[in-house]
Amino acid sequence: MRYTPAALALSLLAAVTASVSVSAPPVPLDPRAALLVADGRKALASGDTNGAIDAYEAALVIQPGHVAILLNLGEASRKQGMQGKALRYYREVLESDPGNVYAISGEGMALVEKGAVERARRNLVRLEQVCGNGCAPAKDLALAIQQGPSPQIVTAEAVQTKPTVSAN
Repeated sequence: MRYTPAALALSLLAAVTASVSVSAPPVPLDPRAALLVADGRKALASGDTNGAIDAYEAALVIQPGHVAILLNLGEASRKQGMQGKALRYYREVLESDPGNVYAISGEGMALVEKGAVERARRNLVRLEQVCGNGCAPAKDLALAIQQGPSPQIVTAEAVQTKPTVSAN
């Protein structure tokens, strides 16, 4: 009984050091994939989301499952208005790296854009646990939650009434 606290502390120390040594360093981008990612970023900066997505998908073919490519695809999909697709990319990153602050933040922003503000708040809490209140992804997500989902815009062309003909 006297050694129980010491044994618990030693086992906790062994568990923490074992989990730290298991994590692997990030895989560097293949040079061909890096060129495509750079092209995608240029296209996204100029407003060409389709061109950016094409470049990122080509990079993903060269280096499947790379975290940076998936994060870029998620961002481009969000800007294109495809939040469901963006969520899939962010969740794929989170499966391989559950503590990725950019994936947690991106998923939260996509959830806000879809209107799932409460789920985005859960992401913010999780993000604050991982990196604190001061990190940029947490600030960005908090701002997105504060602004709320963007209103859906309906154009006059989208709502066309069908004329009805009636006999007098």
